[in-house]
Amino acid sequence: MIIATEKLAKTYGSREAVHGVDLEVPQGAAMALIGANGAGKTTTIRMLMNILRPDAGSARVLGVESRKLSAAEFQRIGYVSENQRMPERLSVAGFFDYLRPLYPTWDRKLEDSLRASLDLPGDRRIGQLSHGMRMKVALASALPFHPELLVLDEPLSGVDALVRDEFMAGMLAQAGEMTVLISSHDLADIEGSASHVAFMDRGRLLFQESMDQLTGRFRAVSVTMSNELSPPRDDASWLEAKASGHVFSFVESRFEGEEQLRRKIAGKLGEARNVDVRPMSLRAISTALMRNARRDASTQ
Repeated sequence: MIIATEKLAKTYGSREAVHGVDLEVPQGAAMALIGANGAGKTTTIRMLMNILRPDAGSARVLGVESRKLSAAEFQRIGYVSENQRMPERLSVAGFFDYLRPLYPTWDRKLEDSLRASLDLPGDRRIGQLSHGMRMKVALASALPFHPELLVLDEPLSGVDALVRDEFMAGMLAQAGEMTVLISSHDLADIEGSASHVAFMDRGRLLFQESMDQLTGRFRAVSVTMSNELSPPRDDASWLEAKASGHVFSFVESRFEGEEQLRRKIAGKLGEARNVDVRPMSLRAISTALMRNARRDASTQ
């Protein structure tokens, strides 16, 4: 595993920001770390990068304990964060001049291509740039040395749609050669890039699996009955269940095929006049999971 944590935890005063996280990122994977604001994603990433020290548990990155990451490992890791601090007095060109000697594998042609495609003004000081432009600089500086691991924490904040698409396409071009861990609110942007998904809620990692497994087990379902009905008794796999007149809708989180689902519906609701079953996007799945987690929290 390129990243492996065991019971990783971080506490701020009486608040447990991250609790017992066991995260595994396989080599060559593009892992999307998703969850609501405050779920613990950024804290987890900062512990992986040795920006924060865990209060309990451990993390290994590129086979090295995160607390012992050295310059040798960081030469193999690209890191971009929404709140990343950069040398504001340096010009964009000066910043890249500073970076090149630090990385033996620096690819000047790739740097030039990235700077041109992102339209970065070489003579402007970083401190004079907008937030979106500074993020472009950070993104352009994370790829030219061909990192083995790319860690992205809300990297697309304030970046226009065209740049987001071009960056994700560039990242995909290195798929297989590079392992990626990305946390982003722009789920539509990362859906086509992620091979694996990990979902966090209130500091806990609820699950991690391949994108194919996740999208394969979720379906949006709408059932039309001949008579009005009340919501059936709770089913652990049915999220956001609600009845309106003759229509009952829910999100099936353990989909195993339409025939099996129809039998389950018939057993709970009776014979249906119509059953509509649709695949779901990563954004729709994430929204359903977050609403369900919020509902569970309110009943505790």
